[in-house]
Amino acid sequence: MGIGTLLIRADASPAIGTGHVMRCIALAQAWQDAGGQTVFTMAQSTEAIRARIRAESFETLPISSSVSTSDDLLQTIALLQQQHCEWIAVDGYQFGMDYQSGLKAAGFKVLFLDDFGHSHHYSADIVLNQNVSATPALYSNRGEYTRLILGPRYALLRREFSIWSNWQRTFSPSCRHLLVTMGGSDEENVTATAIEALHLAGIPELEATVIVGGSNPNFAKLQNLVARSGRKIAVRKDVSNIAELMAGADVAISAAGTTCWELCLLGLPALLIDVADNQTALAEELQKRACAIHVGNRMVRPETIAEKLKSLIESLERRQLLSKASRELVDGRGAMRVVSVLCGQRLLRLRPVRNEDRRLLWEWANDPDVRAASFTSDPIEWETHVSWFDAKMEDSCGTTKTCRMFIAEDGEGIAVGQIRFERRADAEWDVGISLSKDMRGRGFASELIERGVRELRKLDVGSLIHACVKPENIASVKAFEGACFENCGTEQILGQAAVHLIYR
Repeated sequence: MGIGTLLIRADASPAIGTGHVMRCIALAQAWQDAGGQTVFTMAQSTEAIRARIRAESFETLPISSSVSTSDDLLQTIALLQQQHCEWIAVDGYQFGMDYQSGLKAAGFKVLFLDDFGHSHHYSADIVLNQNVSATPALYSNRGEYTRLILGPRYALLRREFSIWSNWQRTFSPSCRHLLVTMGGSDEENVTATAIEALHLAGIPELEATVIVGGSNPNFAKLQNLVARSGRKIAVRKDVSNIAELMAGADVAISAAGTTCWELCLLGLPALLIDVADNQTALAEELQKRACAIHVGNRMVRPETIAEKLKSLIESLERRQLLSKASRELVDGRGAMRVVSVLCGQRLLRLRPVRNEDRRLLWEWANDPDVRAASFTSDPIEWETHVSWFDAKMEDSCGTTKTCRMFIAEDGEGIAVGQIRFERRADAEWDVGISLSKDMRGRGFASELIERGVRELRKLDVGSLIHACVKPENIASVKAFEGACFENCGTEQILGQAAVHLIYR
């Protein structure tokens, strides 16, 4: 059985840019791969964007009104009804709380793509913010049912990038190729500034490929500029092999928009320019994490870019460090995870642990990987486990309810993992999870944690929840962070280092 039709509401123009639509194409592809159909509806677009959507075999339906007006909302609802959609994805800074609440009032499930908490209130079923700077604090004013999926774990990358997920970049002391990409429109022609910087850097052996989006109004000007430069520069418009070009480049100068996630996946060392105000936070955070170099905003001088470019090219070690850090942020499976969350609303469920789960939990607990991740790594004897299990079941079912244990099952009733909460002496909670060996690496961990927290909140609304994870257990740390736990640094547990995470 298919997962139905997803309607995507997003716009593109030289002023808006094309990033909203391009990342929604990645979402549409993942939805299609899961067996569904996707329809785009737009009030503003460009011919290049419409052609790109057609090339992906997705239908585009027009909105004949101004963006985010009541007329826009009514037309969108009518299209949702005509297409028999359950879900709508909304992406654009023009859409606010009234648009969300109107869609919800009409009975539809809403995925709201956001970058910096621009809406006064969030009533969508799911809010997606794929940025490294995303935190739950941005969405404190939201519906009690609104689920947050935050961070680069959910970065929306198009299908063409999936084959590069396990590719490893190699480095040489000298750089031969520069990639310049300033997004789909670049209305202020920052690309010309980057080309001038290349000339000022004075590195004769460095060749460049300049990518110009199909909605860029400056293509002819750039061609003339390159022709006069006397350098080896190729200007290419509306390319379909951007991943291949990134893989072939040694360094990049890029806008600090959604292209950043593509650069991270390919581990391409980059200088970032925030060509729009809403890109500044991302550029600064990526520099803070040593994933890229932020050189300034759209008013940056070419001399500044040239200086930073020359410094980066001359440091092999710096390029390697940037590549490694950025590659650790993005694995290329973000769009798949988002679709899994949408579908998982119906597929993954939690139930209380039952007596017949005793042996299953013992087998999971004695898995070598689970023991290695534990702060007490010795194997657990059956008799010890039985005594522990019976005591926890009594604590869980008694009046104090100092322990809460759940089994997660998929849509076919297969056990995926377990989550356990234990009340501390200060009345707050500790949490621990484990997944069945066959279920690891499928993106279940963060969802298991989120669902477990939701169940615990039915019992205790306000208390903090603590998780302690060995620093080398990076997957678990990321799973808790993906479930909106805050990383509070390292402390000691039983004489061992532990990453302390808190859900507030």
